[in-house]
Amino acid sequence: MQNFYTEQSPKTPLIECNPTSGVFHIKGKSVPENTLQFYKPLFEWLDNYIQTPAGTTTLNVQLDYFNTSSAKVLADLFKKMEDLGNRKKTDVLINWHYENIDEEMQEAGEGYRSITKVPFKLVPFTKP
Repeated sequence: MQNFYTEQSPKTPLIECNPTSGVFHIKGKSVPENTLQFYKPLFEWLDNYIQTPAGTTTLNVQLDYFNTSSAKVLADLFKKMEDLGNRKKTDVLINWHYENIDEEMQEAGEGYRSITKVPFKLVPFTKP
């Protein structure tokens, strides 16, 4: 299975998924013109990955900002991670990285953690 990669732009996040290591990254801003169209290839890739996942799957999310339609897609993505974990083929961990002074991103992470049934860590960081 091939890696999944989407270049970061001013309106869309970097997305990197390595099926061998099971480590996935989403980083940047998520305000695409058509959110469903932008994320559709990722969900299609994940449908294939679910068939033969790595022993551990780690999703690292570090968004500076996301719009309402991206919020729904993130909830769907976390649900897909739950489904993956429920299949008992892989251990799933979600890391929500947020700048330690960004209360909105912290609260968003707390909200997602409260509705997600896989390990979900809030990871504050300080920008240099």
